[in-house]
Amino acid sequence: MYRNNVSLIGFTGKDAEARATVNQKSYTVLSVATQNSYKDKQSGEYVNRTEWHRILVWGKLGEFARTIQKGAHVAIEGELVSREFADKKHSDVKHRIVEVRATSILKLDRAAKSEEAPDSEPVDEEVPA
Repeated sequence: MYRNNVSLIGFTGKDAEARATVNQKSYTVLSVATQNSYKDKQSGEYVNRTEWHRILVWGKLGEFARTIQKGAHVAIEGELVSREFADKKHSDVKHRIVEVRATSILKLDRAAKSEEAPDSEPVDEEVPA
């Protein structure tokens, strides 16, 4: 069995970007940062490393992804895809890019708190007869 599955948990670096292909098929691009750390063998210090991921989101999921703003905490599942494209200034130069095609997005942000304090009691109001 062959499998191409990516699972990321991180924070968005900017607001979602709505785009369209030349055939007017809409999609959304997210920029998600993940971070890991390791202990440097020579210094003994912990080193943090941030990795940026380009996420492509199509269809109805892409419509939802358009609402995601900078700083959102998200869990994304999908598959790795790569493509080549020609340099705009030098047509003989090819670039390769690796992206994640999202199949699932879960916002991990906490829900906004309501205006009413949680321990306040409801006020009894008289109902006119």
